[in-house]
Amino acid sequence: MKDRYVIGIDLGGTKISGAVANFEGDIIFKYTLPTKAEEGEKAVLDRIIAVVKKVIEESKLDKDAIVSIGIGSPGPLDAKEGKIITTPNLPFKNFNIVKPLVDEFHIPVYLDNDANVAAIGEYVFGAGKETNNMVFITVSTGIGGGAILNGKIYRGNTCNALEIGHMTLEKNGPRCNCGNYGCAEALASGTAIGKFAREVVEKGQKTSLSNYKNITSYEVFKEAENGDFEAQNILNTALHYLGISVSNVITSFDPEMVVIGGGVSKGGKIVFDKVNEVVKERCFKSMAKNTKIVPAALGTDAGVIGAVALALIESK
Repeated sequence: MKDRYVIGIDLGGTKISGAVANFEGDIIFKYTLPTKAEEGEKAVLDRIIAVVKKVIEESKLDKDAIVSIGIGSPGPLDAKEGKIITTPNLPFKNFNIVKPLVDEFHIPVYLDNDANVAAIGEYVFGAGKETNNMVFITVSTGIGGGAILNGKIYRGNTCNALEIGHMTLEKNGPRCNCGNYGCAEALASGTAIGKFAREVVEKGQKTSLSNYKNITSYEVFKEAENGDFEAQNILNTALHYLGISVSNVITSFDPEMVVIGGGVSKGGKIVFDKVNEVVKERCFKSMAKNTKIVPAALGTDAGVIGAVALALIESK
C-alpha cells in the first residue's frame, strides 16, 4: 500500500493541524493553521479545507492517491452522522462537518472525538501497538479517554463512551465545568491541580508557590520536586484521585494496558508511582498484576497521528 495515503486532521480550539501519511504512518507533510473559532462555523470549515488542500499540494501527491481523511474533534459529537453536536471552544452546533469535506474532496471522511482518536493512535503506532485491549487516558486541561476492546475502538451507544473525566469520585466534591460535583476532572486534572494551588496561596499558607503570579500544574510539579510541602500535598491528593479513576477503568474493562498521556503525565515518575500504588490497593490483585500502566508514546503529534490512524483503520 505504499502508493496509497491518508490525511489526518486534528481539530482544536486554537489550531487545526493536518498531515498526509502513508499506510505505515510515516508523515509526508504536516501543516497547521490557527482555528480562529471566533469567526464562526463556515470560517473554521474553510480553514480545515485549506489545510487539506495545502498538505496535498505540498506533499506532491496525486489526489487519487489519497484514500480517506480522518478528523479528531472535541465532543460531544455523533461520529455515525458526522456531526459535531457542541463543544466549548469551537463554534459548531449540530454541524455536519463530514458532508462538506466529502463533497469537496470526493473521498471518505471519518470523524471521531479527540480522545478516541488519541487512543487509536497509541494502539496503531504508539505504546499500545502490541495489545488487543487497551485504554487511553489523557490528563491535561481536562480528563478524557478512549478504549480499544478486542482490537476495535469502543465508542458506545452515542459515540461518547469513556468520558472518564466525568465519573463521580466524590459526591460532595468541587463543582465541575460540566455542572456535576466531584468529577475526576474537578479533582485530578491539570486545571484542578492549578486551582487547588491558587487556593492554598490565597489562604496564606506557607508555600513557595506564592512566588508565582500565575500558578499552573507545571509550577506545582516543580515546587513539589523542590520539597515544598503544600505542593507535594496537592499532588498527592490529585494523583490519588487519578489512581482511583484508573482503578475504576481497570475494574470495568480489564485491559492489558492503560496508556496515560496529556500534560500531567509529563510529571513522570511521581505520577506513575502514585497511580500504580492506588491501583494495587483498589483493584483485584490479578487485574492489577496483569495491567501495565505506561506513558503515551506519540507526544505532541498525538492528535494528528491519531487522526491518521483513524483514517487508516476505517479504510481497511
